[in-house]
Amino acid sequence: MQFDFSELKPLDRHKLLSSTITPRPIAWVTTVASDGVRNAAPFSFFNVFSEDPPVVGFSIVDRSAGDNKDTGRNIRMSGQFVVNLVDEDRLDQMNITAAEFAPEIDEFSRSGLAEEASVTIAAPRIAESPVSMECVLHSIVPLGVSRSLILGTVQMMHIRDDMLIDPVRFHVDTQKLRLVARAQGNTYVRTTDAFELPRISAT
Repeated sequence: MQFDFSELKPLDRHKLLSSTITPRPIAWVTTVASDGVRNAAPFSFFNVFSEDPPVVGFSIVDRSAGDNKDTGRNIRMSGQFVVNLVDEDRLDQMNITAAEFAPEIDEFSRSGLAEEASVTIAAPRIAESPVSMECVLHSIVPLGVSRSLILGTVQMMHIRDDMLIDPVRFHVDTQKLRLVARAQGNTYVRTTDAFELPRISAT
């Protein structure tokens, strides 16, 4: 069956895209508002795009035109955010922070997350996360009326010591991270079911 995206409603496009482009890694983004309220929110339209400069990005849908979500508003104000990765043990807490809390609600307190101070920016990182990336805003790319792609330059990466095989050679035990990814709707997958496929030579 063929689907002509020019003829589909945005919600129908979303259903097709999000249920076929899977699994998607989750950016658990932490920011701080101008009044000091801490915010945490997960975004599964997320990936890494460059190592020179080191750029990660995620897209965010505002509630409506001119009504920014807390994460987008905080980043536009401060130019800072932390991308934390989600492991299996933190799935329930991530799900709590996915709720549409009012701006005055501190989502660290509501979800029971512990804060760890960042080194290069004011936005806090999630202490329980196995990997956290301190980012400064690189750029914001408007995508239609209410969606934006937020790109950040990674300033500092934190990886839990026991997740490293050889820190001198920058080797990470990816399987040990036990990260989760989003499939579609409320379905998630584990990333621990992995296999190797050696790359063939073109000659």
